[in-house]
Amino acid sequence: MGYNPRKPGRPSHVYHCYCIAAIRLRIEVEVQAGNRTASQYAQPGLWAWLDARPREQWPHLLRGDISWGSERMMQEAEKRELPYWFKLKKTAKVNRHMEKLWGRQDWRKAGAGWEGLSSELQRSGWSRARRGVILRRQLREAVGGSDEEKRTGQRVFSGMAELRRGQDLYEYAVLVTSLTDEVLSVAQLYRDRAEAENIFDELKNQWGWTGFTTQDIRRCQILARTIAVIYNWWSLFTRLAIPNRHTEAITSRPLLLNGVARQTTHSNQTTLTITSTHAQAAAVRRALQAVSAFLQRVRQTAEQLISLDRWGAVLRFIYRDWLRNSRNSQPDFTLLTS
Repeated sequence: MGYNPRKPGRPSHVYHCYCIAAIRLRIEVEVQAGNRTASQYAQPGLWAWLDARPREQWPHLLRGDISWGSERMMQEAEKRELPYWFKLKKTAKVNRHMEKLWGRQDWRKAGAGWEGLSSELQRSGWSRARRGVILRRQLREAVGGSDEEKRTGQRVFSGMAELRRGQDLYEYAVLVTSLTDEVLSVAQLYRDRAEAENIFDELKNQWGWTGFTTQDIRRCQILARTIAVIYNWWSLFTRLAIPNRHTEAITSRPLLLNGVARQTTHSNQTTLTITSTHAQAAAVRRALQAVSAFLQRVRQTAEQLISLDRWGAVLRFIYRDWLRNSRNSQPDFTLLTS
């Protein structure tokens, strides 16, 4: 909005960031003025970041919310032959497009109660038509709409819901993508996007990405990136201790940091003894012993490797479950703005 409602007199800032959603790692964050919330202000940094790296380090998919589905964004991705997936705003033209498709009989099961179909869509300002994927899911209760609309059975589009004849209420989403995958696969990507929103929520509410502003935006940029690096390091460490899931800081910090340490030295050997005061001290001990044993094994068996190769071995071990279940070892980038 261009001002800071929580701290009068301080400027407001917006965070544009990209992350690997599946493994909850931040790749980059840009802090800009609060009136530069549109994705067009973040795109130069994104493309510069990608163009500075070899193609094998690129993601296999760019995924973003409604603020990223612009013509310029899609053109830049198409120019680089980088697949993309964006959610579209519910504009009047999108609603009219939905109305034309509502009576079709080729809606397919898209998982988790959703139905979907593909169609061609061209919004105002687009240079050409692109593939659109329409998803809808019937809600349990038919709410919304005026009494007159309900009495006449008039179709009403309001936000995420549509009231159709017979009082069936649907929520729906419209996506634009360059993918050729079937509707079910695209719909699963739509559901997976919620994981990226959880990363944002965790960083803002548990790591301090909210409320910090100074008159000098460069200092805010440095601090935001520092927090992101610390978040990444902590995520890697907790994955090493608890490999089968991501644990948020609100639970993992008390679990793994709540203890009393004592350092002793004998015969030129230094020993660190940690006594946990957590109720799950036994589980904490097993986790930390597993971490220690693994790092000792890497240290003993990987002496002939360079530092980069050792890090590769550590990261493959940390994300072994994810790599085992992933169809493609390349990540997808999720783009967010707050």
